[in-house]
Amino acid sequence: MSELIVQPTTSAAPAQDFAREGNHRKRSDAMVHLDLRRTAGKVDRRIFSGFAEHIGRVVYGGLFDPGNALSDAAGFRKDVLDLLKPLHMAAVRYPGGNFVSNYDWRDGIGPREQRRVRPDFAWKTLESNRFGVDEFVAWCRALGTDPMMVVNLGTGNARDAAELLEYCNLPAGTYWSDQRAANGHPEPYGIRLWGLGNEMDGPWQAGHCPASVYARRAYESAQLMKGLDPSIEVVLCGSTVPAMSTYMTWDQAVLEECWSLVDYVSAHHYSKNPMRDTRQFLAEGVVIDEMLEDYRALIRFVQAKKKSKKPIYVAFDEWNVWYRDEKSAEQWWSEAPPLLEEQYNLEDALVVAQYLSSFIRNADIVKIACIAQVVNVIAPVLTRKNGVLAQSIYYPFLLYSQAAGGTALSCHVRCRSYKAGNKEHVPVLDVAATVTDACDQASIFLVNRDTERAVISDIEIGGGKIKRILGVQELSGDDPHAANTWESPGAVVPCEGKAFLSKEVLVVEAPALSLVVVQVELEA
Repeated sequence: MSELIVQPTTSAAPAQDFAREGNHRKRSDAMVHLDLRRTAGKVDRRIFSGFAEHIGRVVYGGLFDPGNALSDAAGFRKDVLDLLKPLHMAAVRYPGGNFVSNYDWRDGIGPREQRRVRPDFAWKTLESNRFGVDEFVAWCRALGTDPMMVVNLGTGNARDAAELLEYCNLPAGTYWSDQRAANGHPEPYGIRLWGLGNEMDGPWQAGHCPASVYARRAYESAQLMKGLDPSIEVVLCGSTVPAMSTYMTWDQAVLEECWSLVDYVSAHHYSKNPMRDTRQFLAEGVVIDEMLEDYRALIRFVQAKKKSKKPIYVAFDEWNVWYRDEKSAEQWWSEAPPLLEEQYNLEDALVVAQYLSSFIRNADIVKIACIAQVVNVIAPVLTRKNGVLAQSIYYPFLLYSQAAGGTALSCHVRCRSYKAGNKEHVPVLDVAATVTDACDQASIFLVNRDTERAVISDIEIGGGKIKRILGVQELSGDDPHAANTWESPGAVVPCEGKAFLSKEVLVVEAPALSLVVVQVELEA
C-alpha cells in the first residue's frame, strides 16, 4: 500500500475567541496598508515552477521507478504525481543544472536497450539515459505542467541546441523531427520555454568560460533556435552567486551582447544557516529583495544604454534552502545514489515562504521561478519504495500556489524590527498580497520572523472594502527545527489561523515563527 502523506491537520483553536479578545485587545503590533489602485505587477503563474535534474534520486527512484508497485505503465511514480499535482506547478525545468553542461540529449532518445551509459561530470555518477526528452515530456503531461528545456552550452554548441529544438518543436519532415515521430511521437511537443545553458559563470561548470565567450554561444544558439521557431522564449544565464567577483558584471556583459534575442536573465540563490542562527536566517527575504533590486537596476541600465523599449525579465530558475548535505557521491560512478537529500524544518519553510513573497512583491520583473528540486534532492517531496513524504517546505509552496493570483499589490508595512548580522533593521513582518483580476478577492501572506512574540496586524485595503474572510491558514510551531519525518509526518503542517474584521479593518494574529495566509472577499 502507498503511504501518501499529504493531508494537513486542522487546529482546534477557534478564531472566534481571538475575535472576542480583539474587542478589548491592546494596540496592534503592526499596520499593513494595501490599495487596489497601487499595484506591483501582474503575477505570472510560472513563479510557481519546479526543477528536475539528473542528480541523485530526482529521476531514478523519484519521478521514474519502473517495476515499482506504485508506478504506472510508463514507470512514473503515481504517488509522486499525486503529491505534486496540488502545487499546480506551471513549468518544470530540465535536465539541469550542472548535469546539462556535459549532456548529449541524443543519448536519451530511441529504444532504451540501445541507449548508452555515460559518466556524469557534474555529480560523478553514472547516467543510464533510461529517462530522456520523450519521457520527460510525457511526465510533464501526466503532471499537467509545461516543460522548460535547458540546452547544453558548456560542452555543446548552437547546432546541438537547434537540433534539440528541431526534435521537439518542428513538424515531421526534417531529420530530427522524423526521429521524434519514429520514436512514437508524431506531433510536435511545442516547448515554449528554453534555457541557454546553466551557471556558465561558475568555475565548477563543464565548459565554463568568460562572459564574452558564453555570450557569443548564447547569441548564436538563440539566433538558430528562434530562426526555427520564433514563438519560443529563451533564458540567458545570469550570475550564480552574489558573492562571486563577477556578480552583475557578468550579467551586464551577456545582456548587452544578447539583448535583442533573449527574453529573461536567470538568477540563482540558495539560502543557508550553518550557524543555526534562526533570527539571521529569517532575514533571507530581505536578501532576495536586494538581489532583485540589483537585477531591476541592471536591466533598466542596459535597456537605456541600448535605447530599447523591449522588456527583459528575471527567471529565478534555481532557488531553495540548501546547506546541510553538499557532498558528492560517496561511491563514485554508481547510478542514482542518494545525494543532497536535505531534511527540512519549520524555519526552512518560513524562508521558502519569503522567497515566494519576494517574487510576488517583484512581480513586475520576476516572471519565472523554479524551486530546486521537485523530489528527493533538496526537495519538498521525499520518496521511499512504499510511499512519499511531504516535507515542511511543501506547505508554503502549496498555500501560495493555491491562493496567489491576479495582480500583486504594493504593501506598506509598519512594524518593529530587529538586528540580524550586518542588517540593522529587519522588519519582523514580511508581507505580500495579491488581488484577482475582478478585484473580488484578495490574498495576504504574512511571515512573522520573531522567534518569541506574536504579531497582531491591522490590515487596511484602500480602494475596496472587505466583505468577509474566506479562510485563514497558518504554518507555525514553537520549535524552528521541527521537521516532518517518516515517523512523524504531521509535525509541520498547516492549521486554521486567527483573523477577524473590526469595521473595515482586517485583524490578523501571526504567532511567533509563522506563515499566515488570509483570503478575503471584497465588495464589488
